[in-house]
Amino acid sequence: MGDVMKYLDNIKELIENDIVLKKKHRLIEENSTLSTYFEIGKLIVQAQGGENRAKYGNGLIKEWSRELTNLYGRGYDTSNLKRMRQLYIVFQKGGPLGHLSWTHYRYILPIKEESKRNYYINLCMKQNLSKRELIEKIKNNEYERLKYKGNIELITEQNEITIKDMIKNPILIKTNEKVDKLSEKALKQFILEKIEEFLLELGVGFTYVGSEYKLGKFKCDLLFFNYELNCFIVIELKIRKLKPMDIGQIKYYMNYIDMNIKKEYMNKTIGIVLCKQDDEIVVKYVTDERVLFSTYQLK
Repeated sequence: MGDVMKYLDNIKELIENDIVLKKKHRLIEENSTLSTYFEIGKLIVQAQGGENRAKYGNGLIKEWSRELTNLYGRGYDTSNLKRMRQLYIVFQKGGPLGHLSWTHYRYILPIKEESKRNYYINLCMKQNLSKRELIEKIKNNEYERLKYKGNIELITEQNEITIKDMIKNPILIKTNEKVDKLSEKALKQFILEKIEEFLLELGVGFTYVGSEYKLGKFKCDLLFFNYELNCFIVIELKIRKLKPMDIGQIKYYMNYIDMNIKKEYMNKTIGIVLCKQDDEIVVKYVTDERVLFSTYQLK
């Protein structure tokens, strides 16, 4: 029997090697396609007289599209040639071109606003989003919901993601039922039931540590660690409007973690108060940039 099982193990090894080889070939093919499209985009821009004049050359693209489509198929229609041009314009100074597939770029490149486009490119790279997940995030207006929106640049070795590039307002919390009245305990339960989706909604690099996590004589609602930011993130839930005393509470938790739990190689703790409604006056007088605020919305 043992000798027979060796044959089965050999079969499994052959199949697994074939799977790895096919994945490797798909990756090589995808990178080759992106490189080709980048060079096509470069030639289009040059033929149109440079990047600043490129938008006036749509007639040339239409003419070329007809010929290329007749020769090579629908992949070279007018829309795709415009996307190839945009691909070159966005990545001509270098960047993480090969990290995404052309399918991802087909949904991202038509976005005209640079910060918005960069946000979704960064998100795809950091969260390894599928096409379906990317479409869902665009549909949910993730960029438009950013609480602390600034000029978002493409992630490089010198330019990493920050907490303010992640926090949305409102943060969407999924529920399986309609809720009229809500307690903080019930809100926490909704989050824990869909914890994986909540982590993705929060942003990049979040891992769940615990709920009702004991910090001295008190317990915080939710505690996370973010491996991208290398720090703990504590979240307090409020089913009411933000109040000044919430700031003292979250700062106590942050200080306790920094003094008793945080390791020397970690960055200082970030605190987020997630409430039903913001109070601009309260927020105005908070000088600690590590204390952040957002609202939630049940979905």
